[in-house]
Amino acid sequence: MKKTLFSILTIALLSTISIKSFAHCEVPCGIYNDELRIAMLYEHFTTIEKAMEQIEKLSAEADKNYNQIVRWITTKDDHANEIQHVATQYFITQRIQLPETTEGPEFEKYVKELSLLHQIIVYAMKSKQTTDVMYVKKLRTALEAFEESYFEGEHRHKIEQDAH
Repeated sequence: MKKTLFSILTIALLSTISIKSFAHCEVPCGIYNDELRIAMLYEHFTTIEKAMEQIEKLSAEADKNYNQIVRWITTKDDHANEIQHVATQYFITQRIQLPETTEGPEFEKYVKELSLLHQIIVYAMKSKQTTDVMYVKKLRTALEAFEESYFEGEHRHKIEQDAH
């Protein structure tokens, strides 16, 4: 009975939430901070991981606090949506350059980066569907590979991430 009630409440809550996402302009404005976006993605990963842990912990308690469980689910999903937004609206739409040709190293780099961003989008979706922290690890691995390719050859200050 409690599981059914929890499921119904969760579905009702999630179906009524409108996710507000603020797009980076597509003017193009020329104001980009790639390192900041990467750092934000890592922060989203950490938040999702914490939410997953809290959902598991709260769900295991005999006297469940459904309000807190739902809040953590909502938080987890919001952060996963933001990951998808940054990957699509910021990197794919505005930052990954469409190559002139479908051959050569420029095209190979393009395909590699699109593939890595696609992995990030899918793993973010999987994070919404489960509390398996394996997807957070996969998010980090894909972003690290993207970061290495994206900033290849560029001199920049790499933002150090908390090794969680």
